[in-house]
Amino acid sequence: MAKILIADDEPDIVRLIARYAEREGYDVTGVENGAEAIEACKREDFDVIVMDVMMPDTDGFTACKKIREEKDIPVLMLSARGTEYDKLFGFEVGVDDYMTKPFSPKELIARIRVILRRHTGAAKPEDARELLSCGGIEVDTLGRTVRVDGEKVDLTAKEYALLVCLMTNKGIVLSRDRIMNEVWGYDYFGDDRTVDWQIKLLRGKLGQRRDCIHTIRGTGYKFED
Repeated sequence: MAKILIADDEPDIVRLIARYAEREGYDVTGVENGAEAIEACKREDFDVIVMDVMMPDTDGFTACKKIREEKDIPVLMLSARGTEYDKLFGFEVGVDDYMTKPFSPKELIARIRVILRRHTGAAKPEDARELLSCGGIEVDTLGRTVRVDGEKVDLTAKEYALLVCLMTNKGIVLSRDRIMNEVWGYDYFGDDRTVDWQIKLLRGKLGQRRDCIHTIRGTGYKFED
């Protein structure tokens, strides 16, 4: 039974999500703010966190960053605002998905299902160590480490998955739809601009090797030296 932590200062929102999640057989814990979410994650492990951005005491972004320092738990962030800045900042601190209020509870549960499936699958590395290398960028897929010109680079889970997707398809033009299918899951409900935002963040982490990711106008992206 997957365990879900819901952090929102609106009790009605917590009850609404919990009702739908429990119908799906999930074990649900609800808290009222980011500080309580951090403490809950110290006490026990969760499979996914649904967290509001604007909460008293500790906001969702801060809580997500603190939790990610200790545990690799996927986070679906809720917000009354849907600005590009909020989404970019959320992805920077490691948010896996982003929904704007008001939202459909059924869609939220569907996104949780996708996150759980993708996260569980990513946790099962192949038996053989695979090294991806191109243009000064090296990825150890078993150790899940990335080095750029010999220096280790810390990537979020989505940035890592995106880089692996691009490098394993080196020289091939990938459409945004295909990238979303491979990185987010085939039934991802988001905006394909999410790919552009994540590419922007990934390029920032790659520094002088950012040009290995080529934008193919009107189509998508291609990775090559």
